[in-house]
Amino acid sequence: MTPFIAEFMGTAILIILGDGVVANVILHKTKGNNGGLISITFGWAIGVFVAVYAAASVSGAHLNPAVTIALAAIGKFDWALVPTYIAAQMLGAMLGALVVWLAYRQHFNATEDAATKLGVFCTSPSISSPADNVLSEFIGTFVFILSVLFITKSQNSLGSLDALPVSLLVLGIGLSLGGPTGYAINPARDLGPRIMHALLPIKNKGGSGWSYSWVPVLGPIAGAVLAALLYQWIV
Repeated sequence: MTPFIAEFMGTAILIILGDGVVANVILHKTKGNNGGLISITFGWAIGVFVAVYAAASVSGAHLNPAVTIALAAIGKFDWALVPTYIAAQMLGAMLGALVVWLAYRQHFNATEDAATKLGVFCTSPSISSPADNVLSEFIGTFVFILSVLFITKSQNSLGSLDALPVSLLVLGIGLSLGGPTGYAINPARDLGPRIMHALLPIKNKGGSGWSYSWVPVLGPIAGAVLAALLYQWIV
């Protein structure tokens, strides 16, 4: 398995399990309907665990353009490989979103509210305020990257089981910081499925929220880079 395939497969798994739990909780006539935020955060944490565990030994399990760019910014990753990794992550996220739509197609049809359907694919703010929304994504990703760098530091590493503390970290971020924007903390996680929402023949789907789409791209990348630079400075 090549790093491209590992990033592609890992990101697809992440989105299948992550967007899948959102679909189960918010779409109509599902077994998990109205399961709430805790169900969603646990589902995303499990998605992170499985995806990281699957890809870590081959690609390092970035699964997130913000991670890839941040590591390159501090010399821990080759800039020449950044486009390949990001392409794999985006394509994997799009495939994952397609699989979720196929699995829940009848429930998308049974759900009338267009915003609910969009919410399966991508994030949106609880209160629309671009500057605050960017700040929320910045803070969540800053905490994520800084913590991951300490978790995976050589003397702290658990090998392949590094996936477990990383997934618990994502669970904590979702529970603590997920309220304002839905904690994308990953441009591919949001943008890839948003593109699929625009492309797929979803009944009465409405718009894809493009006016907000830059927030879960800019906020995570800025937060990740600053966290990596701080880590490099203090360690």
